[in-house]
Amino acid sequence: MDIQPGRTFRNPILPGFYPDPSICRVEGDYYLVTSTFAYFPGVPIFHSTDLGHWRQIGNVLDRPSQLPVSGCETSRGIFAPTIRWHEGLFYMVTTNVSGGGNFYVTAEKPEGPWSDPVWLKDADSIGGADGIDPTLFFDGGKAYYLGTRERREGPRYYGDNEVWLQELDLERGVLIGEKYALWHGALRNAVWPEGPHIYKRGGWYYLMISEGGTCYHHAVTVARSRTLTGPYEGNPANPILTHRHLGHKYPIVNVGHGDLVQTQNGDWYMVLLASRPYGGYFRNLGRETFLASVTWEDDWPLVNCGDGVVRDTVAHTGLPASPADPPDFREEFDGDTLGFAWMALRNPQEGDCTLTERRGWLRLRAAEGRLDCLDAPVSFRCVRQRHMSFDAETKMEFAPQADGDCAGLAVFQNHKYHYLLVYAREDGANALKLLKRENGVTEVLASRGIDAPLLYLRISARGQDYGFHYAPEPGAYTALFEGADGRILSTDAAGGFVGTTVGLYAHGNGVGAADFDWFEYRGV
Repeated sequence: MDIQPGRTFRNPILPGFYPDPSICRVEGDYYLVTSTFAYFPGVPIFHSTDLGHWRQIGNVLDRPSQLPVSGCETSRGIFAPTIRWHEGLFYMVTTNVSGGGNFYVTAEKPEGPWSDPVWLKDADSIGGADGIDPTLFFDGGKAYYLGTRERREGPRYYGDNEVWLQELDLERGVLIGEKYALWHGALRNAVWPEGPHIYKRGGWYYLMISEGGTCYHHAVTVARSRTLTGPYEGNPANPILTHRHLGHKYPIVNVGHGDLVQTQNGDWYMVLLASRPYGGYFRNLGRETFLASVTWEDDWPLVNCGDGVVRDTVAHTGLPASPADPPDFREEFDGDTLGFAWMALRNPQEGDCTLTERRGWLRLRAAEGRLDCLDAPVSFRCVRQRHMSFDAETKMEFAPQADGDCAGLAVFQNHKYHYLLVYAREDGANALKLLKRENGVTEVLASRGIDAPLLYLRISARGQDYGFHYAPEPGAYTALFEGADGRILSTDAAGGFVGTTVGLYAHGNGVGAADFDWFEYRGV
């Protein structure tokens, strides 16, 4: 490796809720995608030339026709995408577990536009591609679909899955021929063998998967075969990567769901997910994207040779320098569209968010949907929490007209676990309120009667202590509530697969609107 001495990249390479990474290389350019579940647009796509610094260049699923997720829970929707490039075309294949199943989309350029979904069906039956976590593999002029599903003989226990393969007819967009069960995982009675990818190297086909579930016992295992359809033999050193033996206090946990890439210089790397717990075993940031080096010994891959763990730094790859999106940012809302990092929850209502009705401001319609419900579109625009300690601020103009109208900032895990800092109208009077929702029960932690159509609002996190502040003018913040318990925003309390997001929220009868002059997020 032509590594530059003393130079390193910081892990995670994508901090915050960026799980299930997949990567491909086109000459000297690298492209990476991650899961988004019920958020819209779906599947962010990033570009890099050095593997350590990444810039988002778009979202693969940016139209409702590609991403029907209305009414689904936060941790449903889009699972585990894979990105591949073949003969001048990019492919992204994934699962919408909330409707439609497995599909792929294509694009000539990674930034899009991407096609409408090709929903995968079996040419010889009315069935589709079973299971989740699909990938594509191209070999010998043919395309193959690879995924994970319940054991075909019938599962013996919950999580008794198998990795399976079938040829894919790209012209018709259908699966053809025999289905092959390739592997059931490395461990006896393995659970959740998933996230499969196949690579070809030195006359071997390598099947790399994850197993053990995506939490504490997550692990990466590998098998190989001289023929694509098997039989596959497991690596006697499996798992090739796990942190489950390091304990709950280790700073990087639940490593897994990897994808390999070979550089133009011949070196190998793995992108993978992991989490950084803090304040105890709580993972508010969700599953993030990390980078690890890979070498080969006896025709088996070794991850971070020498210690075999994912570190908080990675030696520089020696590849050409690449620009990166800063983890801190300030959005002035001066353009016609929001930046790529912004997301809505599920499919937003058309016209609920505009940057053109009042230039220089983001206007959010006070939609009838609420963050504690699933049955209606909600006016919420958010970004990922990327630091253990951060400040998120905004300047808002809002005049609630009827009881129940509210707008402000939200820090959100799912519809049963979140905090709302909102200016609201109740019983004919206006007040600034902090609402805590835990396990589906909403509690008013603080309320202060004020009449202030212009407010500066701030959410501050210092580890697992969250503070909520307001000001009638810049810089003169007053605490509405300090020391709110941030642990409820972790998947370890709330369940599911997503990380915490923070952003702008409005609720009402669909007539009123809240205007936001700017939004700033910065790590502390």
